[in-house]
Amino acid sequence: MNMPIGMITLLVIGVLVYFGIAQRILDRMRLTDKQALMFIVGIVLGSFIDIPIMSEPVTLTINVGGALLPALLAIWLIFKADETAERVRAVLASLLVAFSVYLGSLYLPYEPENMFMDPKLIYGISAGLIAYIAGRSRRSAFVGGVLGIILSDIIHMVTILRAGIPGTTAIGGAGAFDVVIIAGIIAVMVAELVGETREKMQGGPVLGPNRPEGLYEFSKELSNSSAKKRNLKAVPNNKTDTNSGNQQKDGRGEDSE
Repeated sequence: MNMPIGMITLLVIGVLVYFGIAQRILDRMRLTDKQALMFIVGIVLGSFIDIPIMSEPVTLTINVGGALLPALLAIWLIFKADETAERVRAVLASLLVAFSVYLGSLYLPYEPENMFMDPKLIYGISAGLIAYIAGRSRRSAFVGGVLGIILSDIIHMVTILRAGIPGTTAIGGAGAFDVVIIAGIIAVMVAELVGETREKMQGGPVLGPNRPEGLYEFSKELSNSSAKKRNLKAVPNNKTDTNSGNQQKDGRGEDSE
């Protein structure tokens, strides 16, 4: 049995997170290593669980790992955003991705063998790129890619219900699981690549209110933490200097006596 693309991608990401290689990206998305690993494990295990929603006129299920948990993570990231503009961009990116994927499903051939690339990759990569263009920041891009694919499944379900066509719809299940994971990862990777490139072209992180969009989202926090570290390092030195000064004074006092 071949392992799904999304599962392989999650396992690779999990290894990178475990060894701390993806720490910078997680910091900018306001996620800790433990939180990221917890979500990855939950998504992998949840991919085997389908929750039935309705049985007539259409059999509808929602996959825990492919829709429920990713949607909860995306919504949580929206609420964690500092600015209203970022929340608006995340929602806009989600709607654009959903609309684009829906249009693609109407005009692209249904048979995978008639397409030049695996449909999962086509939808996932396209959704990731659209999500970044609309979202711009790492969190907004991730939210747009993940929620956009889930919304496209919901649009597909509504279309089937309105047409009265009997069938089965699995939100986030089967191939949609892979597309959700690929879209989210591609969106973050493109955002990171573009952000790092712009940062280096402009001579490093720019602090203050005039810093370019897409660079260090948490530059103020980073500068504050580095200042605290410098202060902590300076305290022992001051104590040493004070003690040495007292010893010198004591030494001079003894000599004079």
